[in-house]
Amino acid sequence: MDHQPEQKTDRRQALAVLARANSAELAAAWEALSDAPAIETLRDSEIGLVMARGRVGGGGAAFNLGEVTVSRATVRLASGEVGIGHVMGRDTGRALMVARFDALWQSPGHRGWVETAVVAPVSQRLAKADAETRAKAAATRVNFFTMVRGEDA
Repeated sequence: MDHQPEQKTDRRQALAVLARANSAELAAAWEALSDAPAIETLRDSEIGLVMARGRVGGGGAAFNLGEVTVSRATVRLASGEVGIGHVMGRDTGRALMVARFDALWQSPGHRGWVETAVVAPVSQRLAKADAETRAKAAATRVNFFTMVRGEDA
């Protein structure tokens, strides 16, 4: 039980990556899974709204930014692991796939496969996209400076 908080953090990180995976990545990984266990749908995919919160400058007081459409689903493996999937947008199929992979990630026999076949490749793609975005932003950065005039010195 000592590793429980670490496992929650790991699961949280895996879910964050899975939620940002696109449908093609999830479908390809699901097709590659040779020993897919029986999965029961506990909560069929559904669409709803959540309030997105923001902070001015990333650190100011929180405020309601606006509503965001999300899809969610919940599944259970035959062995008892319950997987949840929440994704931004109206793609209910993607939410169901995220829930399936979350349940598989919790299964000791499938966790390694989910990490290598789904989480790692998606993480690499996201890191690459983030680096490209940062590089584009850095290329347009303007550094302002003030020259000291003689009478101001």
